Amino acid sequence: MPRAGSLRRSATFDAPPNIALVKYWGVRDPRLGLPFNSSVSVTLDRLRSRTTVAFDPALREDAVEINGAPATGGPRDGVVHFLDRVRTMAGTTDAAHVTSENNFPTASGLASSASGFAALAAAASRAAGLRLTPRALSQLARFGSGSASRSVFGGFVEWRAGTRPDGSDCYARPLHPEDHWPALRDVVLLVRGAPVKEVRSKDAMQATVRTSSEYRRRLRELPPRLVRIERAIGARDARALFPLIMDECDSFRAVCETTRPSLDYLTSTSRAILAEVREMNRAAGRAVAGYTHDAGAHVHVFTLARDAGRVRRRLGAIPGVDRTLVLRPGPGLREVGSGRGGRRP
Repeated sequence: MPRAGSLRRSATFDAPPNIALVKYWGVRDPRLGLPFNSSVSVTLDRLRSRTTVAFDPALREDAVEINGAPATGGPRDGVVHFLDRVRTMAGTTDAAHVTSENNFPTASGLASSASGFAALAAAASRAAGLRLTPRALSQLARFGSGSASRSVFGGFVEWRAGTRPDGSDCYARPLHPEDHWPALRDVVLLVRGAPVKEVRSKDAMQATVRTSSEYRRRLRELPPRLVRIERAIGARDARALFPLIMDECDSFRAVCETTRPSLDYLTSTSRAILAEVREMNRAAGRAVAGYTHDAGAHVHVFTLARDAGRVRRRLGAIPGVDRTLVLRPGPGLREVGSGRGGRRP
């Protein structure tokens, strides 16, 4: 059980996004945010959400700013509901001033909700005087965004779906640290004109659960696929990993596209990137790279350091690619302004 300590008025945390190599898509208990399947992700370096929470008894209601503008509608409601949960845990009724800023595009498939709610969970709980273990923090973060549970940790992370109805065995845990695979690179292709998602992933995935003809088959295929992907990561085996993550991404996309109404997050540029990765591997006669994407148009292409420059140049030349990033596995949550150059919770 979390314990409330003396009230700390404010706290600031940085949290990274992550990209899932095994996706979670659909929850068995929406109230508790419990997923149907376990998932595996890579935490990304350089990208971050920075969130400050300050509880102030003088405020009459919560004030929320995201990327320099007052939040309204669903984004504000999501933050306020999350703060209500933290207030209940901490035994306080104080309103809060929340500011959050991303250094990467928001609501476009780059996991801004994961990094944003991981940072909010850490900052809000710390400011309210709670001292949560990393596991408890991952469990709290999932109430904002399921993927946020994974952004608590760095490197390679598994979010365990669990089986208990109360969710006590549903939490994220680190598999390997960020320096486990020094040669691994994520070439991120940012697609020009990528649309902002009109339907929140939280709502879209439940439509998939209800209507996709492919969903039950996907759930049957996922457990052995997850084992193979975790084994390839542990062995740093790119030849095994890259085809596996492409198969997993294709399975995820199939359930999205067979949802009614269909969920098609990709643009023609996105699809051209996927086709070019397949062609690169075919021409090389080996797995040079492996693609994946979340619920958005941007594409992540994993490769090794020796091939990263060539992969970046070839894919970056595709019409419609706005810019490219080459990222490594990165650290998890960090506190900002702690007096020690930042520290993890």
